[in-house]
Amino acid sequence: MIFATKPTIVGHRGFGAGERAGHRENTLESYLAAVEHGLSWIELDVRRSRDGQLVIWHNPVTADGEFIAGRTADELTGRGILRLEDVMAALPPGVAVNLDVKTIIEDALDPPHRRTGALVAEALGRYAGQRRLLVSSFDPSLLIYLKERKDTLPGVPLGLITWLNFPVWHAIPAAANLGLDAVCLHTGTLGLRPDDERPLELPIGQLISLAHQAGLEVLAWSPTPQMAVRLASAGADALAADDIPGVLAALAGEAPASA
Repeated sequence: MIFATKPTIVGHRGFGAGERAGHRENTLESYLAAVEHGLSWIELDVRRSRDGQLVIWHNPVTADGEFIAGRTADELTGRGILRLEDVMAALPPGVAVNLDVKTIIEDALDPPHRRTGALVAEALGRYAGQRRLLVSSFDPSLLIYLKERKDTLPGVPLGLITWLNFPVWHAIPAAANLGLDAVCLHTGTLGLRPDDERPLELPIGQLISLAHQAGLEVLAWSPTPQMAVRLASAGADALAADDIPGVLAALAGEAPASA
């Protein structure tokens, strides 16, 4: 079992994507703000730098347009981009971490030991057993690379992330047939966005039940407070939230603090 509480609220990029209550995403301050609101899980984005270190940043480029993979970790630190090792050392011991790993085009060309998967596997070897972890990625090849090394990475579950309106009837069997532990679905995949053009063939609760029958836990990402209530009643295992106060209030039956 990955998530002990159903649904577990995961702080998306910390206290939420972008800037929330003055906290910029993927900063230690943002992660700690999520923890201060009672969250036991935070999500962060992992990329590799030019010198083969893992850093925390969502986009492939810095705020001033420079590729993360083209700068050293020291250079990136000077731009306010954290190293993974520094974040893991600074987080309170009881906080669980969902690492959303971003692969890059250089992973198709560089020697295997320099690729993102190898760097993540090495890091997980240090962190596994220290705190609860989940590694998720849009790249199934990275997840399979880690799965093949599970003997050296005990207790690290793996989850497939699918894109905004990726069909759920592909997402669930893909994650299950890859032998993964979780599927991470955008709310659009579950038909919860008003601009969705593709209706679901089955109710959300039935889809989540099918994922459970296939041995998968279901994490839904970026729900509004109203969506969070619906997903909780449908049996979602975890919700990666941006509006953390609003989602917590909605699940408690209170009027959400924000839309």
